[in-house]
Parts: sequence; structure tokens; C-alpha cells
Amino acid sequence: MKKIAALLIVTLLITLSYEVFAQGCPMCKTSLEEARKNGSQVGNTLNSGILYLLALPYIVASVFGIIWYRNYKAKKNTNTQL
Repeated sequence: MKKIAALLIVTLLITLSYEVFAQGCPMCKTSLEEARKNGSQVGNTLNSGILYLLALPYIVASVFGIIWYRNYKAKKNTNTQL
């Protein structure tokens, strides 16, 4: 039952967030094109910021995953030694 509920929530989030992704790209593209016409290099810093924001959740999840795995492995080893 929990798996079905989780799958339903993920499906709803994916389908409802489709419009959000559609609105962001044209606005960013327009502002970057205008900035480049004025001689600004804002696009390079914007791309770096996007990569930073993209990588940060994966780094945090990986750190928590490693900590959880080490604690699980240590707990498993102490239980088997008893």
C-alpha cells in the first residue's frame, strides 16, 4: 500500500510540474539574449550557477547515504559478533 501511495505521489508531482518547466526556459533565454546584446557575460555565470544547484542535492544525498551505510554496516557487524 505504501509503495502504491509513493508511486501515485511521484506520478502526480511529475505531471503537475510539467508546466513549471515550460515557463522557465523562455524567460531565461530572453533575459540572457538581452544581456548578451549589451555585452554582458552573464550567461557563463548563470550556467555555473545551474550546475552548482544541480550538483548540490546529489552531493547531500550521497553524504547521507554514505553515513547511513556505514552505520548500518557497523550495526550489522556488532549484531553478528554477539
